[in-house]
Amino acid sequence: MELAPLYPILYRLLKPAFGSCLWAGSHNCPMIALTFDDGPNHKYTPQLLQVLDRYGIKASFFWLGACVNQAPEVAKEVYQEGHWLGLHGYDHRSFPLLKLDQLQQSLLRTQEVIARACQIDPDKVRDVRPPNGLFTPRTLSLLHQWQYRPVMWSVVPEDWECPGVSVVVDRILRQVENGSLIVLHDGHYGGQDVAQTAELIIPQLLQQGYDFVTVEQLWQFASTKD
Repeated sequence: MELAPLYPILYRLLKPAFGSCLWAGSHNCPMIALTFDDGPNHKYTPQLLQVLDRYGIKASFFWLGACVNQAPEVAKEVYQEGHWLGLHGYDHRSFPLLKLDQLQQSLLRTQEVIARACQIDPDKVRDVRPPNGLFTPRTLSLLHQWQYRPVMWSVVPEDWECPGVSVVVDRILRQVENGSLIVLHDGHYGGQDVAQTAELIIPQLLQQGYDFVTVEQLWQFASTKD
Protein backbone atom coordinates (compact mmCIF):
# COMPACT_ATOMS: atom_id res chain seq x y z
CA MET A 1 0.00 0.00 0.00
CA GLU A 2 1.50 3.31 -1.08
CA LEU A 3 1.31 6.06 1.52
CA ALA A 4 2.88 8.81 -0.57
CA PRO A 5 -0.32 10.94 -0.74
CA LEU A 6 -0.52 10.95 3.06
CA TYR A 7 2.95 12.31 3.80
CA PRO A 8 2.18 15.95 2.94
CA ILE A 9 -0.80 15.74 5.30
CA LEU A 10 1.28 14.16 8.07
CA TYR A 11 3.90 16.85 7.63
CA ARG A 12 1.35 19.64 8.09
CA LEU A 13 -0.04 17.93 11.20
CA LEU A 14 3.20 16.87 12.87
CA LYS A 15 5.41 19.90 12.23
CA PRO A 16 3.55 22.30 14.56
CA ALA A 17 2.98 19.55 17.14
CA PHE A 18 6.67 18.61 17.39
CA GLY A 19 8.52 21.85 16.83
CA SER A 20 11.76 20.62 18.39
CA CYS A 21 12.41 18.53 15.27
CA LEU A 22 13.85 19.99 12.10
CA TRP A 23 11.11 19.48 9.53
CA ALA A 24 12.07 22.08 6.92
CA GLY A 25 13.82 25.36 6.35
CA SER A 26 12.32 28.81 5.92
CA HIS A 27 9.43 29.41 3.52
CA ASN A 28 11.00 32.81 2.81
CA CYS A 29 14.28 31.50 1.42
CA PRO A 30 14.79 29.28 -1.67
CA MET A 31 17.01 26.80 0.19
CA ILE A 32 16.28 23.08 0.02
CA ALA A 33 18.09 20.05 1.40
CA LEU A 34 18.60 16.68 -0.26
CA THR A 35 18.91 13.91 2.31
CA PHE A 36 19.52 10.19 1.87
CA ASP A 37 18.67 7.37 4.28
CA ASP A 38 19.66 3.72 4.83
CA GLY A 39 23.19 3.81 3.41
CA PRO A 40 25.98 3.73 2.75
CA ASN A 41 25.71 1.13 0.02
CA HIS A 42 28.79 -0.14 -1.80
CA LYS A 43 27.07 0.15 -5.21
CA TYR A 44 24.37 2.81 -5.07
CA THR A 45 26.09 5.45 -2.93
CA PRO A 46 29.13 5.88 -5.24
CA GLN A 47 26.76 6.27 -8.21
CA LEU A 48 24.92 9.00 -6.31
CA LEU A 49 28.15 10.72 -5.31
CA GLN A 50 29.11 11.07 -8.96
CA VAL A 51 25.88 12.96 -9.66
CA LEU A 52 26.21 15.20 -6.61
CA ASP A 53 29.81 15.99 -7.51
CA ARG A 54 28.90 16.81 -11.10
CA TYR A 55 26.51 19.53 -9.91
CA GLY A 56 28.55 20.63 -6.91
CA ILE A 57 25.76 19.66 -4.50
CA LYS A 58 26.37 18.94 -0.82
CA ALA A 59 23.79 16.57 0.65
CA SER A 60 23.09 14.98 4.03
CA PHE A 61 23.26 11.24 4.71
CA PHE A 62 21.51 9.44 7.58
CA TRP A 63 23.33 6.16 8.03
CA LEU A 64 22.66 2.74 9.46
CA GLY A 65 25.57 1.54 11.56
CA ALA A 66 25.36 -1.94 10.06
CA CYS A 67 25.72 -0.51 6.55
CA VAL A 68 28.70 1.62 7.56
CA ASN A 69 30.34 -1.56 8.82
CA GLN A 70 29.70 -3.19 5.43
CA ALA A 71 30.97 -0.24 3.35
CA PRO A 72 33.43 1.78 5.45
CA GLU A 73 35.41 3.03 2.45
CA VAL A 74 32.24 4.40 0.88
CA ALA A 75 31.39 6.11 4.17
CA LYS A 76 34.83 7.70 4.25
CA GLU A 77 34.44 8.95 0.67
CA VAL A 78 31.09 10.56 1.48
CA TYR A 79 32.60 12.39 4.44
CA GLN A 80 35.72 13.46 2.56
CA GLU A 81 33.59 14.97 -0.20
CA GLY A 82 32.04 17.31 2.34
CA HIS A 83 28.58 15.87 2.82
CA TRP A 84 26.79 16.08 6.18
CA LEU A 85 26.39 12.93 8.27
CA GLY A 86 23.57 11.84 10.54
CA LEU A 87 22.34 8.75 12.37
CA HIS A 88 19.50 6.42 11.39
CA GLY A 89 20.03 3.80 14.08
CA TYR A 90 22.20 0.74 13.83
CA ASP A 91 19.84 -1.66 12.05
CA HIS A 92 16.65 0.26 11.14
CA ARG A 93 14.55 -0.88 14.08
CA SER A 94 11.82 1.63 14.94
CA PHE A 95 12.87 3.69 17.95
CA PRO A 96 9.58 3.40 19.89
CA LEU A 97 9.98 -0.41 19.90
CA LEU A 98 13.38 -0.24 21.60
CA LYS A 99 14.01 -0.14 25.31
CA LEU A 100 15.85 2.91 26.62
CA ASP A 101 19.23 1.18 26.76
CA GLN A 102 18.70 -0.42 23.35
CA LEU A 103 17.97 2.95 21.75
CA GLN A 104 20.95 4.60 23.36
CA GLN A 105 23.27 1.78 22.35
CA SER A 106 21.93 1.82 18.77
CA LEU A 107 22.88 5.48 18.47
CA LEU A 108 26.22 5.22 20.26
CA ARG A 109 27.21 2.16 18.26
CA THR A 110 26.38 3.92 15.01
CA GLN A 111 28.37 6.97 16.05
CA GLU A 112 31.33 4.75 16.83
CA VAL A 113 31.37 2.93 13.48
CA ILE A 114 31.01 6.22 11.59
CA ALA A 115 33.85 7.73 13.60
CA ARG A 116 36.04 4.72 12.88
CA ALA A 117 35.28 4.70 9.15
CA CYS A 118 35.62 8.46 8.66
CA GLN A 119 38.34 9.03 11.26
CA ILE A 120 36.38 11.72 13.11
CA ASP A 121 35.18 12.39 16.64
CA PRO A 122 31.91 10.50 17.34
CA ASP A 123 30.42 13.67 18.83
CA LYS A 124 30.53 15.31 15.40
CA VAL A 125 27.53 13.17 14.39
CA ARG A 126 24.55 14.34 16.46
CA ASP A 127 21.66 14.57 13.99
CA VAL A 128 19.18 11.68 14.16
CA ARG A 129 16.40 10.67 11.82
CA PRO A 130 14.15 7.96 13.30
CA PRO A 131 13.75 4.88 11.06
CA ASN A 132 10.37 4.81 9.31
CA GLY A 133 9.79 8.34 10.64
CA LEU A 134 8.37 6.83 13.82
CA PHE A 135 8.83 8.53 17.16
CA THR A 136 6.93 9.36 20.33
CA PRO A 137 7.18 12.34 22.68
CA ARG A 138 9.28 10.09 24.92
CA THR A 139 11.62 9.32 22.00
CA LEU A 140 12.16 13.02 21.38
CA SER A 141 12.68 13.68 25.08
CA LEU A 142 15.40 11.04 25.21
CA LEU A 143 17.10 12.35 22.07
CA HIS A 144 17.24 15.85 23.52
CA GLN A 145 18.38 14.51 26.89
CA TRP A 146 21.27 12.75 25.14
CA GLN A 147 22.02 15.94 23.14
CA TYR A 148 20.98 14.66 19.74
CA ARG A 149 19.06 16.75 17.19
CA PRO A 150 15.98 15.08 15.64
CA VAL A 151 15.61 15.61 11.91
CA MET A 152 12.48 14.74 9.95
CA TRP A 153 11.34 15.73 6.43
CA SER A 154 8.79 17.66 4.38
CA VAL A 155 8.96 15.84 1.01
CA VAL A 156 8.72 12.03 1.06
CA PRO A 157 8.29 10.55 -2.45
CA GLU A 158 8.30 6.97 -1.08
CA ASP A 159 11.12 5.92 -3.37
CA TRP A 160 11.82 2.80 -1.27
CA GLU A 161 8.69 1.27 -2.80
CA CYS A 162 10.34 1.61 -6.23
CA PRO A 163 7.30 3.10 -8.01
CA GLY A 164 9.54 4.17 -10.91
CA VAL A 165 11.93 7.07 -11.37
CA SER A 166 9.39 9.21 -13.23
CA VAL A 167 6.85 8.81 -10.42
CA VAL A 168 9.40 9.75 -7.74
CA VAL A 169 10.59 12.76 -9.73
CA ASP A 170 7.02 13.94 -10.30
CA ARG A 171 6.18 13.64 -6.60
CA ILE A 172 9.21 15.70 -5.63
CA LEU A 173 8.64 18.44 -8.21
CA ARG A 174 4.97 18.76 -7.25
CA GLN A 175 5.69 19.10 -3.53
CA VAL A 176 8.95 21.06 -3.40
CA GLU A 177 8.89 24.62 -2.08
CA ASN A 178 11.17 27.00 -0.22
CA GLY A 179 12.75 25.18 2.70
CA SER A 180 11.88 21.66 1.55
CA LEU A 181 13.72 18.83 3.28
CA ILE A 182 13.62 15.98 0.77
CA VAL A 183 14.25 12.37 1.79
CA LEU A 184 15.46 9.74 -0.68
CA HIS A 185 17.21 6.41 -0.12
CA ASP A 186 20.58 5.09 -1.25
CA GLY A 187 20.30 1.77 0.59
CA HIS A 188 18.96 -1.64 -0.40
CA TYR A 189 15.42 -0.34 -0.93
CA GLY A 190 15.22 2.49 -3.43
CA GLY A 191 18.95 2.84 -3.96
CA GLN A 192 18.92 1.29 -7.41
CA ASP A 193 17.11 4.39 -8.72
CA VAL A 194 18.63 7.10 -6.54
CA ALA A 195 21.39 8.28 -8.88
CA GLN A 196 19.01 8.54 -11.83
CA THR A 197 16.45 10.35 -9.69
CA ALA A 198 19.08 12.84 -8.50
CA GLU A 199 20.28 13.34 -12.07
CA LEU A 200 16.78 14.35 -13.12
CA ILE A 201 15.66 16.52 -10.19
CA ILE A 202 18.83 18.51 -9.47
CA PRO A 203 19.05 20.46 -12.76
CA GLN A 204 15.31 21.16 -12.73
CA LEU A 205 15.40 22.48 -9.17
CA LEU A 206 18.50 24.55 -9.91
CA GLN A 207 16.71 26.02 -12.91
CA GLN A 208 13.80 26.94 -10.63
CA GLY A 209 16.20 28.97 -8.51
CA TYR A 210 16.68 26.71 -5.50
CA ASP A 211 19.95 26.53 -3.59
CA PHE A 212 20.93 23.14 -2.18
CA VAL A 213 22.12 23.18 1.44
CA THR A 214 22.91 20.62 4.12
CA VAL A 215 20.88 19.81 7.21
CA GLU A 216 23.50 21.65 9.26
CA GLN A 217 22.89 24.79 7.23
CA LEU A 218 19.14 24.49 7.84
CA TRP A 219 19.81 24.20 11.59
CA GLN A 220 22.06 27.26 11.50
CA PHE A 221 19.45 29.29 9.67
CA ALA A 222 16.74 28.13 12.09
CA SER A 223 18.84 29.28 15.06
CA THR A 224 19.38 32.78 13.65
CA LYS A 225 16.11 33.59 11.91
CA ASP A 226 14.43 34.71 15.14
